[in-house]
Amino acid sequence: MFWIWSGFVLFILALLALDLGVFNRRAHVVSVKEALLWSIFWIALGLLFSFFIYFAYEYHWLGAGGHVDTVDGVINEGHSATVKYLTGYVIEKSLSVDNIFVIALIFAYFGVPAMYQHRVLFWGILGALLMRGVMIGIGAALIARFHWVLYLFGAFLIITAIRMLFIKEEKGDPGRNPMVRLTRRFFPITEQFHTLHFVVKAGSNKSHEPATPGDVVQIDHAVDGARSGKWMLTPLALALVVVETTDLVFAVDSIPAIFAITADPFIVFTSNVFAILGLRSLYFALAGMMDKFRYLKHALALVLALVGVKMLAAQWFKELLGEYFNFWLLALVAAILAGGVIASLIANRNVKSALAAHGG
Repeated sequence: MFWIWSGFVLFILALLALDLGVFNRRAHVVSVKEALLWSIFWIALGLLFSFFIYFAYEYHWLGAGGHVDTVDGVINEGHSATVKYLTGYVIEKSLSVDNIFVIALIFAYFGVPAMYQHRVLFWGILGALLMRGVMIGIGAALIARFHWVLYLFGAFLIITAIRMLFIKEEKGDPGRNPMVRLTRRFFPITEQFHTLHFVVKAGSNKSHEPATPGDVVQIDHAVDGARSGKWMLTPLALALVVVETTDLVFAVDSIPAIFAITADPFIVFTSNVFAILGLRSLYFALAGMMDKFRYLKHALALVLALVGVKMLAAQWFKELLGEYFNFWLLALVAAILAGGVIASLIANRNVKSALAAHGG
């Protein structure tokens, strides 16, 4: 599996390099049309990868498959591996949508200009991929050694679902984030943004528009209150810190969810990667209209509850639904998400109709 892991990581790094170095080299405001096109690209790429999963596990390319999946006790072949990958992808993609609400709040709090948001999300997602890779490795090792950990994950998911359904969470203050407080304590922060830079150097020259993003910025220390030559973080760096810590919190929910489907590290990691890679474009496509999907959070809570129950009663589900019970789980997850979107659209239409009637 070493070569298949190495090839996948190099493939993702090449995509990220093209994204940052070619297509989004210069800061710009991402339009809804551009965001939708990129969203289609990332979703299509994630779905197309399922064909690779099928053939790799069906014919055991470079050692893929051949090991017992500790979640259901079977050896993953082409069909089962593909269903597990797609189920994991859909679940992770749907759970990542909830993250958009928080990201919008973070950008609004720090006043991040629209043209700089893509850069924060790029590095935020790169950090998220590294963190999730570590968490997936630890989770897979724990499940392989202590199978009862799955039951803890299942109970945790059900508790999380109940909180999402019945506990109204107030919008947090990103400025009170523990990591932000810690960062402010140990690092000086500039009072204003300096283009795409996360770190700047106080000096005698004031240059807020460097020729290239890689240049060292020297800022007027009189403006930001720092001694000449002192390195300082910008508000863009604080926004990145909060985005990273927020994703870590979300990963605590999403990683157990995917382990309800499979304990195969490659399937878990690849489904996570493709779900996260499209988060940036999805944010720019949906950030302005997330309030229209009022029942999406309820649908996500039901998905978490379903996955948690499946994790606790996997053997019973397998006996009841047969060997293709993961396929039925995928269909049910898709139906719940579609139901949440449709219910939201109907509710919005009814509100508009009521307002129109009242206005008339």
